[in-house]
Amino acid sequence: MASAPKRFKAAVESDAQGKSSADPLSGFLAWCGRAGVELNPKVRLSREGAVAGYGMLAAEELEAGEVLFTIPRTALLSQHTTSIHTLLQEAQESLQSQSGWVPLLLTLLHEYTASNSYWQPYFSLWQDFRSLDHPMFWPQEERTRLLQGTGIPEAVDKDLANIHLEYNSIILPFMKTHPDIFDPKLHTVELYKELVAFVMAYSFQEPLEEEEEDEKGPNPPMMVPVADILNHVANHNANLEYSPQCLRMVTTQPVGKGQEIFNTYGQMANWQLLHMYGFAEPYPGNTHDTADIQMVTLRRAALQRAKSEAQRQLVSEQWDFLCQLEMVGEEGAFVLGWDEVLTEEELSVALKVGMARGESLMFLHLPLLPGSLQVLCMSEEEFKEYKEQDGWEDDSEEEENSTLSNEALSRLKTPCKKLLHDSVLLTLESYGADLKAEQDLLNNKEAYEKLTRREQQALHVRYGQKRILHQLLELVQ
Repeated sequence: MASAPKRFKAAVESDAQGKSSADPLSGFLAWCGRAGVELNPKVRLSREGAVAGYGMLAAEELEAGEVLFTIPRTALLSQHTTSIHTLLQEAQESLQSQSGWVPLLLTLLHEYTASNSYWQPYFSLWQDFRSLDHPMFWPQEERTRLLQGTGIPEAVDKDLANIHLEYNSIILPFMKTHPDIFDPKLHTVELYKELVAFVMAYSFQEPLEEEEEDEKGPNPPMMVPVADILNHVANHNANLEYSPQCLRMVTTQPVGKGQEIFNTYGQMANWQLLHMYGFAEPYPGNTHDTADIQMVTLRRAALQRAKSEAQRQLVSEQWDFLCQLEMVGEEGAFVLGWDEVLTEEELSVALKVGMARGESLMFLHLPLLPGSLQVLCMSEEEFKEYKEQDGWEDDSEEEENSTLSNEALSRLKTPCKKLLHDSVLLTLESYGADLKAEQDLLNNKEAYEKLTRREQQALHVRYGQKRILHQLLELVQ
């Protein structure tokens, strides 16, 4: 390939001043130049000045709409660009999995450990994937103690079960058929788990065209050098754009000299950020934060207020009916945002944004909370009539209740408010500490700084969720 463009030589020289020639970032920038990546001379990559790890900073003022870098598709690491792409193509049927990540993970297992891999300068930026510090790497006791009630321990348990299942049922059989390339003693399940965390934190999934959404599943994940160096905040100032020949990172607003440039990983709640990326945004920075009320908690609250066996039986019948209508489920949750209960439509928009970064969100269908509240608050006679109408009432009422904004909460009938109030109280009981204790800890700078990084990140997740739940309590008083 051609030698590195001048702009890349300058970037390497300016970042390598006073550093060893073996500096990973300098080697990576030189590789980018050879790979045809074009970097705007107004930006630089650096550890200094970034909120976490490496980051991209504005060396000069940037206007909205400026292209920060352009990456040809040949510089994307995927199952199509790896040196073992032919093997993966031939075995594609046997590599199918629930996650859809197996081909990329096999790619990473090989390229990360191959001494002559073309992608080694890229991997040199991550000497130890455990530094990502996903909760899956935390001891179970610590995970439970710090994250109880947040939903993260349950998500991690599912991740770990799926990782071991995929490794033993798909990865190992494939490796055994190619002993000249793979060695189970080197390509262990532990390394596989670390690479899953790497894909979680740094991969991208190209969004589907609208006409493709109903015809095929999401695109497989891929690694996008340079783009994956940008950190995330909810109020981001850059966005990744896709075209047939290349990918471009473009500013969405002006950026001052010396400021960090942030991409978005999607409209991610803090529990999702910690689960998938190993960090959370301090309150009140994450405007996309959410809290969950488990659907079964709604049932518990309804049963709790039942005063007789007949009333408890009625609640059970109402719950079963809601399950038949697919309005509730044993593992589902109602997701609360700062301004409203998130609806299916709004979540699908969030998914479209989020999947461009590689998320695997846990809730893919959100039913209507108002309808569930109303059914569980019905008398025996009202419920009988409701069932005879097949669960559907006046369309205008259904449409009005399809979005439950904070303002609309005040218009709920008193029994519905009471049921929602009790459900929130039960949800708050699932955490280890109350809101005031978390608030005092955040306000005490000395005490906060004595916390470990994990304790700080978990605190941000818990506190944001509890604030949303307490806000809901006030609205339904």
